[in-house]
Amino acid sequence: MRTTTGWRATGPAQLRRTTLERRDLRPDDIAVRIDHCGICHTDLHTLRGHTPDARAPLVPGHEFTGVVTETGPEVTALSAGDRVGVGNIVDSCGVCAMCEAGQENFCHSFPTLTYGGTDRRDGSTTLGGYSREYVVREAFAYPLPSGLDPAAAAPLLCAGVTVWEPLRSLGVGPGSHVAVAGLGGLGHLAVKMAVALGATVTVISRTPDKREDAHRLGAHDLIASTDTGRMAAARDTFDVVVDTVSAPHDLAPYLRSVAMDGTLSLLGYLGPVTVEAMDLLVGRKRLSSAGSGGRPSTAEMLRFCAGNGIAADVEVLPSSQVHTALDRLGRNDVRYRFVLDMSDLD
Repeated sequence: MRTTTGWRATGPAQLRRTTLERRDLRPDDIAVRIDHCGICHTDLHTLRGHTPDARAPLVPGHEFTGVVTETGPEVTALSAGDRVGVGNIVDSCGVCAMCEAGQENFCHSFPTLTYGGTDRRDGSTTLGGYSREYVVREAFAYPLPSGLDPAAAAPLLCAGVTVWEPLRSLGVGPGSHVAVAGLGGLGHLAVKMAVALGATVTVISRTPDKREDAHRLGAHDLIASTDTGRMAAARDTFDVVVDTVSAPHDLAPYLRSVAMDGTLSLLGYLGPVTVEAMDLLVGRKRLSSAGSGGRPSTAEMLRFCAGNGIAADVEVLPSSQVHTALDRLGRNDVRYRFVLDMSDLD
């Protein structure tokens, strides 16, 4: 085994700096020195549910960038010194229909998650990117294109690809009218990407004072979700509504704003929802969802972002301030993603 330093959970939303064990490199593994790791709402939810008597250790972090420091003998595409990114999936079965289609995120036997997952070879619990080193299969590390700032690129590996896949699969492009509901970590990247794809974009937010931010990100307009008049006027308007709202909410106003044969893509809240069939029937509207991304689309997304100057709006903090970041994230006091600088773990 090899060791590194990281932040391990000791209780609800509590982390302690400690020594972590990583596996020795397998033939197709690389070791990555983690330089920047994004903080996702999933991290916060998972930490809040962690108890000191939990059987499995918890080290959060599933969107990070860094530098390859060592490679296994069967690694061919990456070398020491290469800049890479790693997302929230680090393995899959590789043989099911979804994996063969390049959609490892939908693996029939469930993908191995970057933290809190079960290693497919030795059964150990995966420990995440709030650490200085990670050992990962070469196939699940992505070369970081030149021009991408490594701190601002870290959230692309989770938040970025989560909105990229539905935008691409739903055919967003020139002439498309897209609404993005919720302007947070997912939403601000959805706006940037949809604009770069050629769409006319409107933000729907319960916070009207984000109007200036929405325009800065490239959106054409902002509608306050509490403005019933404007929401009613937007009926049957948008080809795609990307719903990134993370809390339970009524889908009816968003479905009504979808144009005929359009789609509401639910990305933020993945719990139980209630839908009136008539809201789908009138206009042949569709309700879909998506999560994370497969390897081909993740690589495509990184190339697209590099070519179009897209990265997350981030606030970078030293990893020693992880509790400050988590507390502020819980209060939605960030625009739009916290990223930890892991260099203070040396």
